[in-house]
Amino acid sequence: MALSGGTIWSMEIKSQLQSLVAQAAGVSEAEVNIEHPEVEERGDFSTNIALVLGGGIKKAQEIASKLQADFIEKVETAGPGFINFKLKPEVLVNQMGTVSQIDQIGKGKTWLIEHTSPNPNKAMHLGHLRNNLTGMAIANIWEAVGTTVIRDDVDNNRGIAIAKLMWGYKKFGQNQTLVDLKLRPDRFVDQLYVTASEEFEKSEEVQKEIKQMVVDWEAEDKATRELWEKVLQFSYAGQEMTLQRLGNKWDKVWHEHEHYQQGKDLVKLGLEKGIFRKAENGTILTDLEKYHLPDTVVIKSDGTALYITQDLALTKLKRETFHPDRLHWCIGPEQGLALQQVFAVCEQLGIGKREDYVHIAYGYMSIKGKGKMSSRTGNVVYIDDLLDAAVEKAREFNADPQIAEKVGVGAVKYSVLKVGRLQDTAFDVDESVSLEGNSGPYLQYTYARTFSILAKAAEKVELATYHKAAKTALNPEELALLRWIYRYSETVGEAAVRLAPNLVGNFLYELAQRYNTFYNKHSILSAETAETKEFRLALTQAVGDVLESGLTLLGISVLEHM
Repeated sequence: MALSGGTIWSMEIKSQLQSLVAQAAGVSEAEVNIEHPEVEERGDFSTNIALVLGGGIKKAQEIASKLQADFIEKVETAGPGFINFKLKPEVLVNQMGTVSQIDQIGKGKTWLIEHTSPNPNKAMHLGHLRNNLTGMAIANIWEAVGTTVIRDDVDNNRGIAIAKLMWGYKKFGQNQTLVDLKLRPDRFVDQLYVTASEEFEKSEEVQKEIKQMVVDWEAEDKATRELWEKVLQFSYAGQEMTLQRLGNKWDKVWHEHEHYQQGKDLVKLGLEKGIFRKAENGTILTDLEKYHLPDTVVIKSDGTALYITQDLALTKLKRETFHPDRLHWCIGPEQGLALQQVFAVCEQLGIGKREDYVHIAYGYMSIKGKGKMSSRTGNVVYIDDLLDAAVEKAREFNADPQIAEKVGVGAVKYSVLKVGRLQDTAFDVDESVSLEGNSGPYLQYTYARTFSILAKAAEKVELATYHKAAKTALNPEELALLRWIYRYSETVGEAAVRLAPNLVGNFLYELAQRYNTFYNKHSILSAETAETKEFRLALTQAVGDVLESGLTLLGISVLEHM
């Protein structure tokens, strides 16, 4: 059996091995699992079909004796019944032209992901950072596997939190200017919100005034609306400064004030249909007993809406506007119950099925050595302060401001994304900006090394048509690279399915380590023969292509020089 081309190389190998094993074992292809052995020296692929069939090592040997293909160098049995396959070195060499291509397993799907959605009553902090980086990376990975992705954001620009900000500006901010205060607009907003929150906790009179602002806003009181518009502009201006540094992308921004009334209309309709129930004080509540979820308020006793009210309308709008196959919310774990309630009520109202909706949660982020943070009390770490600290650290090895910015921001991004999505993490600026170890700058430096070598060679190898290896046997470091690099496509596919950007980061780190080991042991530009030089340049180019592709998926800039 020979490789036919037309699909991504590693996926085709798996498919053909699956077919070979199925024929030899007398089972269907669906029953055959092909994976990579945990110990790489045992082979490139492995199957446990003999164990599944209950035949152990004897069954494995029987099946192995029937397995032949022109791309297989060796078939061996191991342990209680595993069958391991080693691919011919020339086959590994020939796959370099496809290493940065990614199998389109998501083609034909349209997925929507809401991410970041910073409330306009505060400057963006660490919680927003992990949300943004996680949502953006997952969206990039989905697009890489062929999925049509819509990135959206909801601007929760009304309600009690915004009323606190409005009250704070009215009491403390009207006679102050940003120039006098030497503050960014979002930091100004943050101070007003924190001060107002403190006063809200201490005074019933303040509580009454702020709550009345919410009622007046919904009644479209002119003065209240003008104040609302003014304070929001401060917040938006500051947020945009941060989002630009992060390379943020949204295809659609929904503003709560534009659709919250539709949410109230949906509640009214649901009440008429018996989906909701009304308490004696006028509060309207859900009825989620059959979903084994606690009930929640959808309209308060004073007739005003809550987050869930607008979430119902917004979900309906998303479906009607983009017709996605699946909707995702990249939001912190503390919102898990609230989202499950939204999903259940949407199903009750006929706005899709609960399985159409996915909560992409993520772990908490902190700064090494700091305690729990709260935006309400002002005990937070702002995104821009964190980025500034990383950029300043990057200046120690490159004073160029543009390079330092890309290295520092990339370091922060990688330190967040290399960790499992649900794992809590504490940011360490020294570790993140290091040129050694599992860091963004290490990967950027490795890419710059590949670029520099190819530039010095002043020649470009056409990987798509490259089918030549060195005449001499490939050395262990070259084989180690070849046996890792072809897994890139399947790694990206797994990251897409598992919503796990860290799989891409960890793959790139292993690739960079293998390449630098190879680089330190073997000459490339002064190789012993012209053919060996050409092969090593091709290998260098393949590594650079994969590093560029993977770093781009994580939103990290590649650099030609460090």
